[in-house]
Amino acid sequence: MTNQPLVLLTGVTGYIGGRLLPKLEEQGVPVRCMSRRPQSVENAVAETTEVVAADVLDADSIDQALSGVHTAYYFIHSMGSTADFEDLDREAARNFAEACTRQQVQKIVYLGGLGNPDHELSKHLRSRQEIGNILRTSTASVVEFRASIIIGSGSLSFEMIRSLVERLPVMICPKWVRVLAQPIAIEDVLEYLVEALELDDDESLIFEIGGPDQLSYGEIMRLYAKERGLTRLMIPVPLLTPYLSSLWLGLVTPLYARIGRKLVGSLRNPTLVSSNLSDRYFRVRPRSTQKAIARALLNEDMEFAATRWSDALSAGGEQPSWGGVRFGSRLVDSRVCRVTANPEDAFVPIRRIGGENGWYYGNWLWQLRGFLDLLAGGVGVRRGRKHPDKLRVGETVDFWRVEDYQPGRLLRLKAEMKVPGRAWLVFEVAQEEGQTLVRQTALFDPMGTFGLVYWYTLFPLHEFVFAGMLRNICRAIPNQNVSEA
Repeated sequence: MTNQPLVLLTGVTGYIGGRLLPKLEEQGVPVRCMSRRPQSVENAVAETTEVVAADVLDADSIDQALSGVHTAYYFIHSMGSTADFEDLDREAARNFAEACTRQQVQKIVYLGGLGNPDHELSKHLRSRQEIGNILRTSTASVVEFRASIIIGSGSLSFEMIRSLVERLPVMICPKWVRVLAQPIAIEDVLEYLVEALELDDDESLIFEIGGPDQLSYGEIMRLYAKERGLTRLMIPVPLLTPYLSSLWLGLVTPLYARIGRKLVGSLRNPTLVSSNLSDRYFRVRPRSTQKAIARALLNEDMEFAATRWSDALSAGGEQPSWGGVRFGSRLVDSRVCRVTANPEDAFVPIRRIGGENGWYYGNWLWQLRGFLDLLAGGVGVRRGRKHPDKLRVGETVDFWRVEDYQPGRLLRLKAEMKVPGRAWLVFEVAQEEGQTLVRQTALFDPMGTFGLVYWYTLFPLHEFVFAGMLRNICRAIPNQNVSEA
């Protein structure tokens, strides 16, 4: 897709906008990102992408952002606001529509929510559809997509489902768990949004999009549990008000009560596709819910493995809270030290870890862990390592396996001992401000409630062992001044 007219993208720091941006950039679409805080966006865009400061509640700033724009993607909502989100969203959409008219924008692409407007919709769904009506008051043609649950890591509904299934082996299920929805994978939503650029600019259309399955929330939870290898007991109850449900969600999920209340209020409405108009205009054929969940977890694994936690955690060495930091379903315990050695020398003790060289601290504890692993039917530490000073991807290091190895820079070990989940131990070495930073990160993806209990029960011991290990790794570099950060 080349020689495209200028596209404006709003909500680039949000769930949909942040994933659509690289798709547009990959296809050579000239993009201008609009944000109230452009400094939070500038480092995440390609060199060809423009970033401008604008606020949908400031009409003058929107005019400047829309100048010369052909198509504008509108992904703005105020669910997290303490004020009335309907009033804020209404004002924002009205400002945006009027600015699009003044700047002669040809097309607006908007993502709203499914739900039969003839029924009594929740405030959230009613507002989502009202925004589409307001945008259609502009002179631009409006391509409005209406979707149900979007399956993808970071989606509000998906994170709610994930948290409930991961944390509760027994779930008390109110009526909304039996309400039908038509989930769609985030990849399929993005394909629709990209293909919308190819549509003619002559008319405004509403497209209902969803996967092939019509499922209750309870059935979606069971599919997620199946993909994660979890067994869950779901007990239906006749009553549980949205208010009580939102407080319950606030206790057992990362969703705080204000967002949870608005979300649960929407879950009482079936969100099903009633029109196949999208099949006539788009090439997208959405995948099944089970495939969408499997794909979401696979994508999450790839992103998780590729992430540099030194970017996500404080580069200044700020200690995380007790128990580590949560990233999605993962728990992360990261710590650093700084030395005056060059990165190649600083990496020497890391590449020698395990086997006859030991683990630099509490070796008897590592041996005990290996013995317990053998009793549980695991591999123990008897495998050692192939060479005392060299490593290759795929080799074993006691009860770990080398998953990634970049000499002088990175060693990532994946645990093969018996644990209720998946675990990694990562070592990174990098130069920073004239020093060499050595980062050690323990990562854990707990399997259900027992996995969480396992992590938090052993965390005091991990705090003791991992801190000593990093300290002695840095001390093993000769003639160094070491400072723990």
